[in-house]
Amino acid sequence: MRCLRKETNCPAEITICLIGNKWKLLILRELSFGTKRFGELLRKVVGISQKVLTQSLRSMEEDGLISRKVYAEVPPKVEYAMTALARDLGKLLDLMGDWGLKYKALYTKKSKAAPDKDQIAAVSKD
Repeated sequence: MRCLRKETNCPAEITICLIGNKWKLLILRELSFGTKRFGELLRKVVGISQKVLTQSLRSMEEDGLISRKVYAEVPPKVEYAMTALARDLGKLLDLMGDWGLKYKALYTKKSKAAPDKDQIAAVSKD
């Protein structure tokens, strides 16, 4: 909901505000495969710290992208899942993944050099 507090008329800016950092996208990727516990997310999202994972999960819960289910047991068990709203982002995440694969293939063909304008245009037409 914090993204709606911004003064913008641009829907893309709202989307970027909600999922525009590296960690949130990677968390959503992992949750797209199903419900996960905190420790599972910490292992699967390589490089994220416990603090940043906690902050990201809280923010995403506040924004309505994930749900948090707490089980009354000892030790505490908490599970995270994508909400229906976040599952709507699946197509966008798939497109980003496809684009990343094309870029990677193009980049590695050029012997790890940046692609030139003609190659970028060719990928864009695919």
